[in-house]
Amino acid sequence: MIAATLYAVAGQSVAATERVGDFALLDEQGRFHQLSRYQHRDALVMLTLDGSCSAAMNAAKELGGLQSQFGESVEFVGLDVSGATRSERHQWQLPFPVLGDEMKLVAESLGLSQAGEVLVFNPERMSLFYRGGTDAALNERLMAVIDDDASDTVTADVTGCAIEYTDLARHKESPPDYSTEVALIVAENCAICHRWGGAGPFPFDSYVSLLGWSPMVREVILNKRMPPMQVDPEAGTSANAHAISATERQKLLHWMEAGAPRGEGEVDPLELIPLEKEFDWQLGEPDFIVESPTNIVPAVGIQDYEYLEVELPFEEEKWVRAFQYSPGDERVLHHLMTFVIAPDEDFWGPEKTKKTAERRFLGSFIPGENPATVFPEGTGVRIPAGHKLALQFHYVTNGLQIRDNTSIGLYFSDIPAEKEILTRAVAERFTIAPGDWEHPISAAYQFDEPVKLLAVRARMNYRGKHMKFAFMQPDGKTEDVFSIPAYNYGWQPHYWLDKPVSLAAGTKVQVAGAFDNSLSNPFNPDPREAVTWGLESWEEMFTGYLTYVVDD
Repeated sequence: MIAATLYAVAGQSVAATERVGDFALLDEQGRFHQLSRYQHRDALVMLTLDGSCSAAMNAAKELGGLQSQFGESVEFVGLDVSGATRSERHQWQLPFPVLGDEMKLVAESLGLSQAGEVLVFNPERMSLFYRGGTDAALNERLMAVIDDDASDTVTADVTGCAIEYTDLARHKESPPDYSTEVALIVAENCAICHRWGGAGPFPFDSYVSLLGWSPMVREVILNKRMPPMQVDPEAGTSANAHAISATERQKLLHWMEAGAPRGEGEVDPLELIPLEKEFDWQLGEPDFIVESPTNIVPAVGIQDYEYLEVELPFEEEKWVRAFQYSPGDERVLHHLMTFVIAPDEDFWGPEKTKKTAERRFLGSFIPGENPATVFPEGTGVRIPAGHKLALQFHYVTNGLQIRDNTSIGLYFSDIPAEKEILTRAVAERFTIAPGDWEHPISAAYQFDEPVKLLAVRARMNYRGKHMKFAFMQPDGKTEDVFSIPAYNYGWQPHYWLDKPVSLAAGTKVQVAGAFDNSLSNPFNPDPREAVTWGLESWEEMFTGYLTYVVDD
């Protein structure tokens, strides 16, 4: 509580507004929920849950009644602090989604003390309207919110079950060690971009730098903004996705909560990280290097895509077995996509006129480790004789005018690959109404021959919200392949599946997702405008890319 109590009546008290930090979690269906992305609602009501606490589960029933009363303008969710699995939370059969707080990090940040406790958030102001139980005081407070007569924070009594924070107590007594735990987590998960000359806006090069940026680190861990390219871990995995384990997140946050002690380690692991990233061709000198011309990136402003078509000197077809990007300047090169195109095509090829099209996609560059991509043995991307490469550059500005010269190293097979890697674009056309916070959309494609699905990629623009890939077997069975629950236009990796998926002939792959064209979307250029399909960044597109080989 930020301020002292101003007055109290009948088990309630009113105090100056209690501020809260942003947070994000997945629910039992793998859907993403973030406090700051509920600004299209008057309030977000969250009930703290524990399946073993009868008071909390009874409160959930009462909350269901309020949901039917206020559901048009108020969002309702639960927060599980018991570590229940998604399946267990689903079995509770509650009328609202239940977010999983496996290590109770969000509960800690919000100062929750009991299962059964209700918080009513003001998503626009990042503050609390109410903290208490599900009795009449909650109903009164929600009425005040609807009537625009709520400003300060009302607190009321709670009947529930105490939440034990044993890990937090242990770490306060004996904090995680900086040299042997905390710094290693940062070095492994963050420093590849947060280094001098890297894509991150500031480097983690010492204890002092991490200490100075620790409030920001805490914020982006809790709201899942970092690390980028997070996916639903229960719907497919990929080495191209990034994540910090729950245990590691807890160590970082508890270390900060304990005052971020330097500890007694003589060596600072962050100081051992090279100041600059040294590039090398991991597979040796490429068979052919594609050199891009110099692109001059201005100091400020939003940049349109830069397109480049590269004529190749080969008189015969080539089979690419591996490739690697050599970025000119990672401070400004945010992503780069490369397709193989016919002589009369441009970057978008048949996607300009068709909802689904077969493409030859080489791969993408995303800031970070940037290793060489080696295709599975016996496979490759074919470059027919006379074809070209089409590149799309996406640059961001960083306050300095920068010249970028990026190249691509290609490694060829001596003989044709047994199986050609192809990419199927699956898309849909649409119009999104102004202010629509959840515009659902889906597209599907049926494979007429057996294939092995190797990778997927989601493509939307600034209003993209989430995308999931699933398949339906001929017998009607549906199974998730991969899910990006919090799509971010700034990060568009090609997700190579850790376990490729074999699909029988007749299998239909569905790509389903949604757009957020409301004020709750922090990336939305203008929520007052309707948006239609188009290929430019100020328009919108919905395309799922399926990379596969025919599996004879």
